[in-house]
Amino acid sequence: MHSFTEENYLKAIYHLSTINSLVVSTNQIAEMTNTKAASVTDMLKKLSDKKLIHYIRYQGVTLTEIGKNVALNIVRKHRLWEVFLVEKLGFKWDEVHDIAEELEHINSEMLINRLDDFLGNPSADPHGDPIPDRMGAIPLKKLVRISDMIQNQYGIITGVSEHSSVFLKLLEKLGLTLGTKIMISELIEFDGSIILLVNEITDRTISREVAKNILVML
Repeated sequence: MHSFTEENYLKAIYHLSTINSLVVSTNQIAEMTNTKAASVTDMLKKLSDKKLIHYIRYQGVTLTEIGKNVALNIVRKHRLWEVFLVEKLGFKWDEVHDIAEELEHINSEMLINRLDDFLGNPSADPHGDPIPDRMGAIPLKKLVRISDMIQNQYGIITGVSEHSSVFLKLLEKLGLTLGTKIMISELIEFDGSIILLVNEITDRTISREVAKNILVML
């Protein structure tokens, strides 16, 4: 058994490692968990003692195989609960993250496996993030950020890397939800903003910051 705090740290380290594909720094963890660096260091020592991470002070952190398995299990539970909340209880995609943060700590493998089967073994959550299966395997799909696309290139919105309610509500307002077809009409050199053709009908202008957080399959 691991404490909620330990699980949250392992999940944060896992997410940071997938973004950077590098050793994760103490400062990155502190920023993601909104915790002071000294407190992060104390927790990293505990996780290291439990063989959940490899930690070398001033050099950074990587997950051990055990720690990665724990993190993937938490991610799986979180994303399955998000699917359940949206598909079965009628929540919107911008309402489910905080609730799933609490539900992910329920420690019943039988419950989660039955939830997975009940939902039809989904491969992605409502934000397009892949759901690990019960063995920890993650479906692979090659996604790119809209900000990395070139003019006249087409894509289908398949995920987001920013899950805040305010961002997701903005995407709803702009009609840039999962499954939407977009094409890069114009790249604005002055400020990096992008004009999109949405579903081959509507023009939408988005900032570079918004474009960096929308993932598409080409």
